[in-house]
Amino acid sequence: MGMLIFGALLLFGVMIVVLGFVQSRQSATIEGRLSTFTEVPKTLEEMELELPFSQRVLQPMMQQMLTAFGKASPTKNAGKIKRNLEQAGNPSGLTPTSFVGVRVAVGLIGLAIGFYMTSLMGLPILNRLLFTMLGGAVGYVFPGIWLDRKIRARKHSILKSMPDALDLLTISVEAGLGFDLALDRVANKWDNELGKEFQRVLSDTRLGTPRRDAMRMMAERCGVEDLSNFVQAIIQAEQLGVSIGKILKVQSEQMRVRRRQRAEELAHQAPIKMLFPMAFLIFPSILVVILGPAVPRLMGNGVF
Repeated sequence: MGMLIFGALLLFGVMIVVLGFVQSRQSATIEGRLSTFTEVPKTLEEMELELPFSQRVLQPMMQQMLTAFGKASPTKNAGKIKRNLEQAGNPSGLTPTSFVGVRVAVGLIGLAIGFYMTSLMGLPILNRLLFTMLGGAVGYVFPGIWLDRKIRARKHSILKSMPDALDLLTISVEAGLGFDLALDRVANKWDNELGKEFQRVLSDTRLGTPRRDAMRMMAERCGVEDLSNFVQAIIQAEQLGVSIGKILKVQSEQMRVRRRQRAEELAHQAPIKMLFPMAFLIFPSILVVILGPAVPRLMGNGVF
């Protein structure tokens, strides 16, 4: 009798535990489903407070200050500055006005440094004024030099990656992919400037821009002649109904030929570039090594 009571109690306890576990899982499932509908999204203020202090306060203040400098100074050739910034890849999100502000700010810093250095050296007032103005001019010109270097580096990166990108485009189109899918494959395969431009073309077309217009804008942003020729060939192929695969194959072959020609041109320029260091650095060192031991003997014989 006691064993029956013990077995009944044990079975009852196991049933209680199982029912509680099942009930808790059902409650957790229901709560999880309800949370997707009842979860309150973060406000804009909460999202801003999660950002670092530099992005939240310092960066907007700097941007406003540069914009104020740019608006206060006379802006000429705003279209040219905008084109140069686009060809440089819009570094740091600069606008034409903020870039002019950067030039003015760096120019003022150059003026301050020039005035401080000339004051320490105790130069006459005329020389002090001259070197102060020179420091301001160097500071004002420096951002333009930096931007030109960014443009050249970006163009070189695009030009260097074009042959391989066109080869992959050709293979993808010949394998049966559409041109847009082939562009997307190239953009996802390489994280370089050309891949980013292809990704931007795809984004523009998804937003409703015609593909030919998106590709023309890409050619204008990059400013690379070979890329402009490629874009024109693709646009003409679409207009004339020519197979894009054939155009890509021809463009890929031409791009490989141009890459080989550029390599040969650089190889021919190497002796000329080596002339200056050889004439002014290597040859004098060789003369010192060869004639150096003989100089004391010649001086002892009274030659010098």
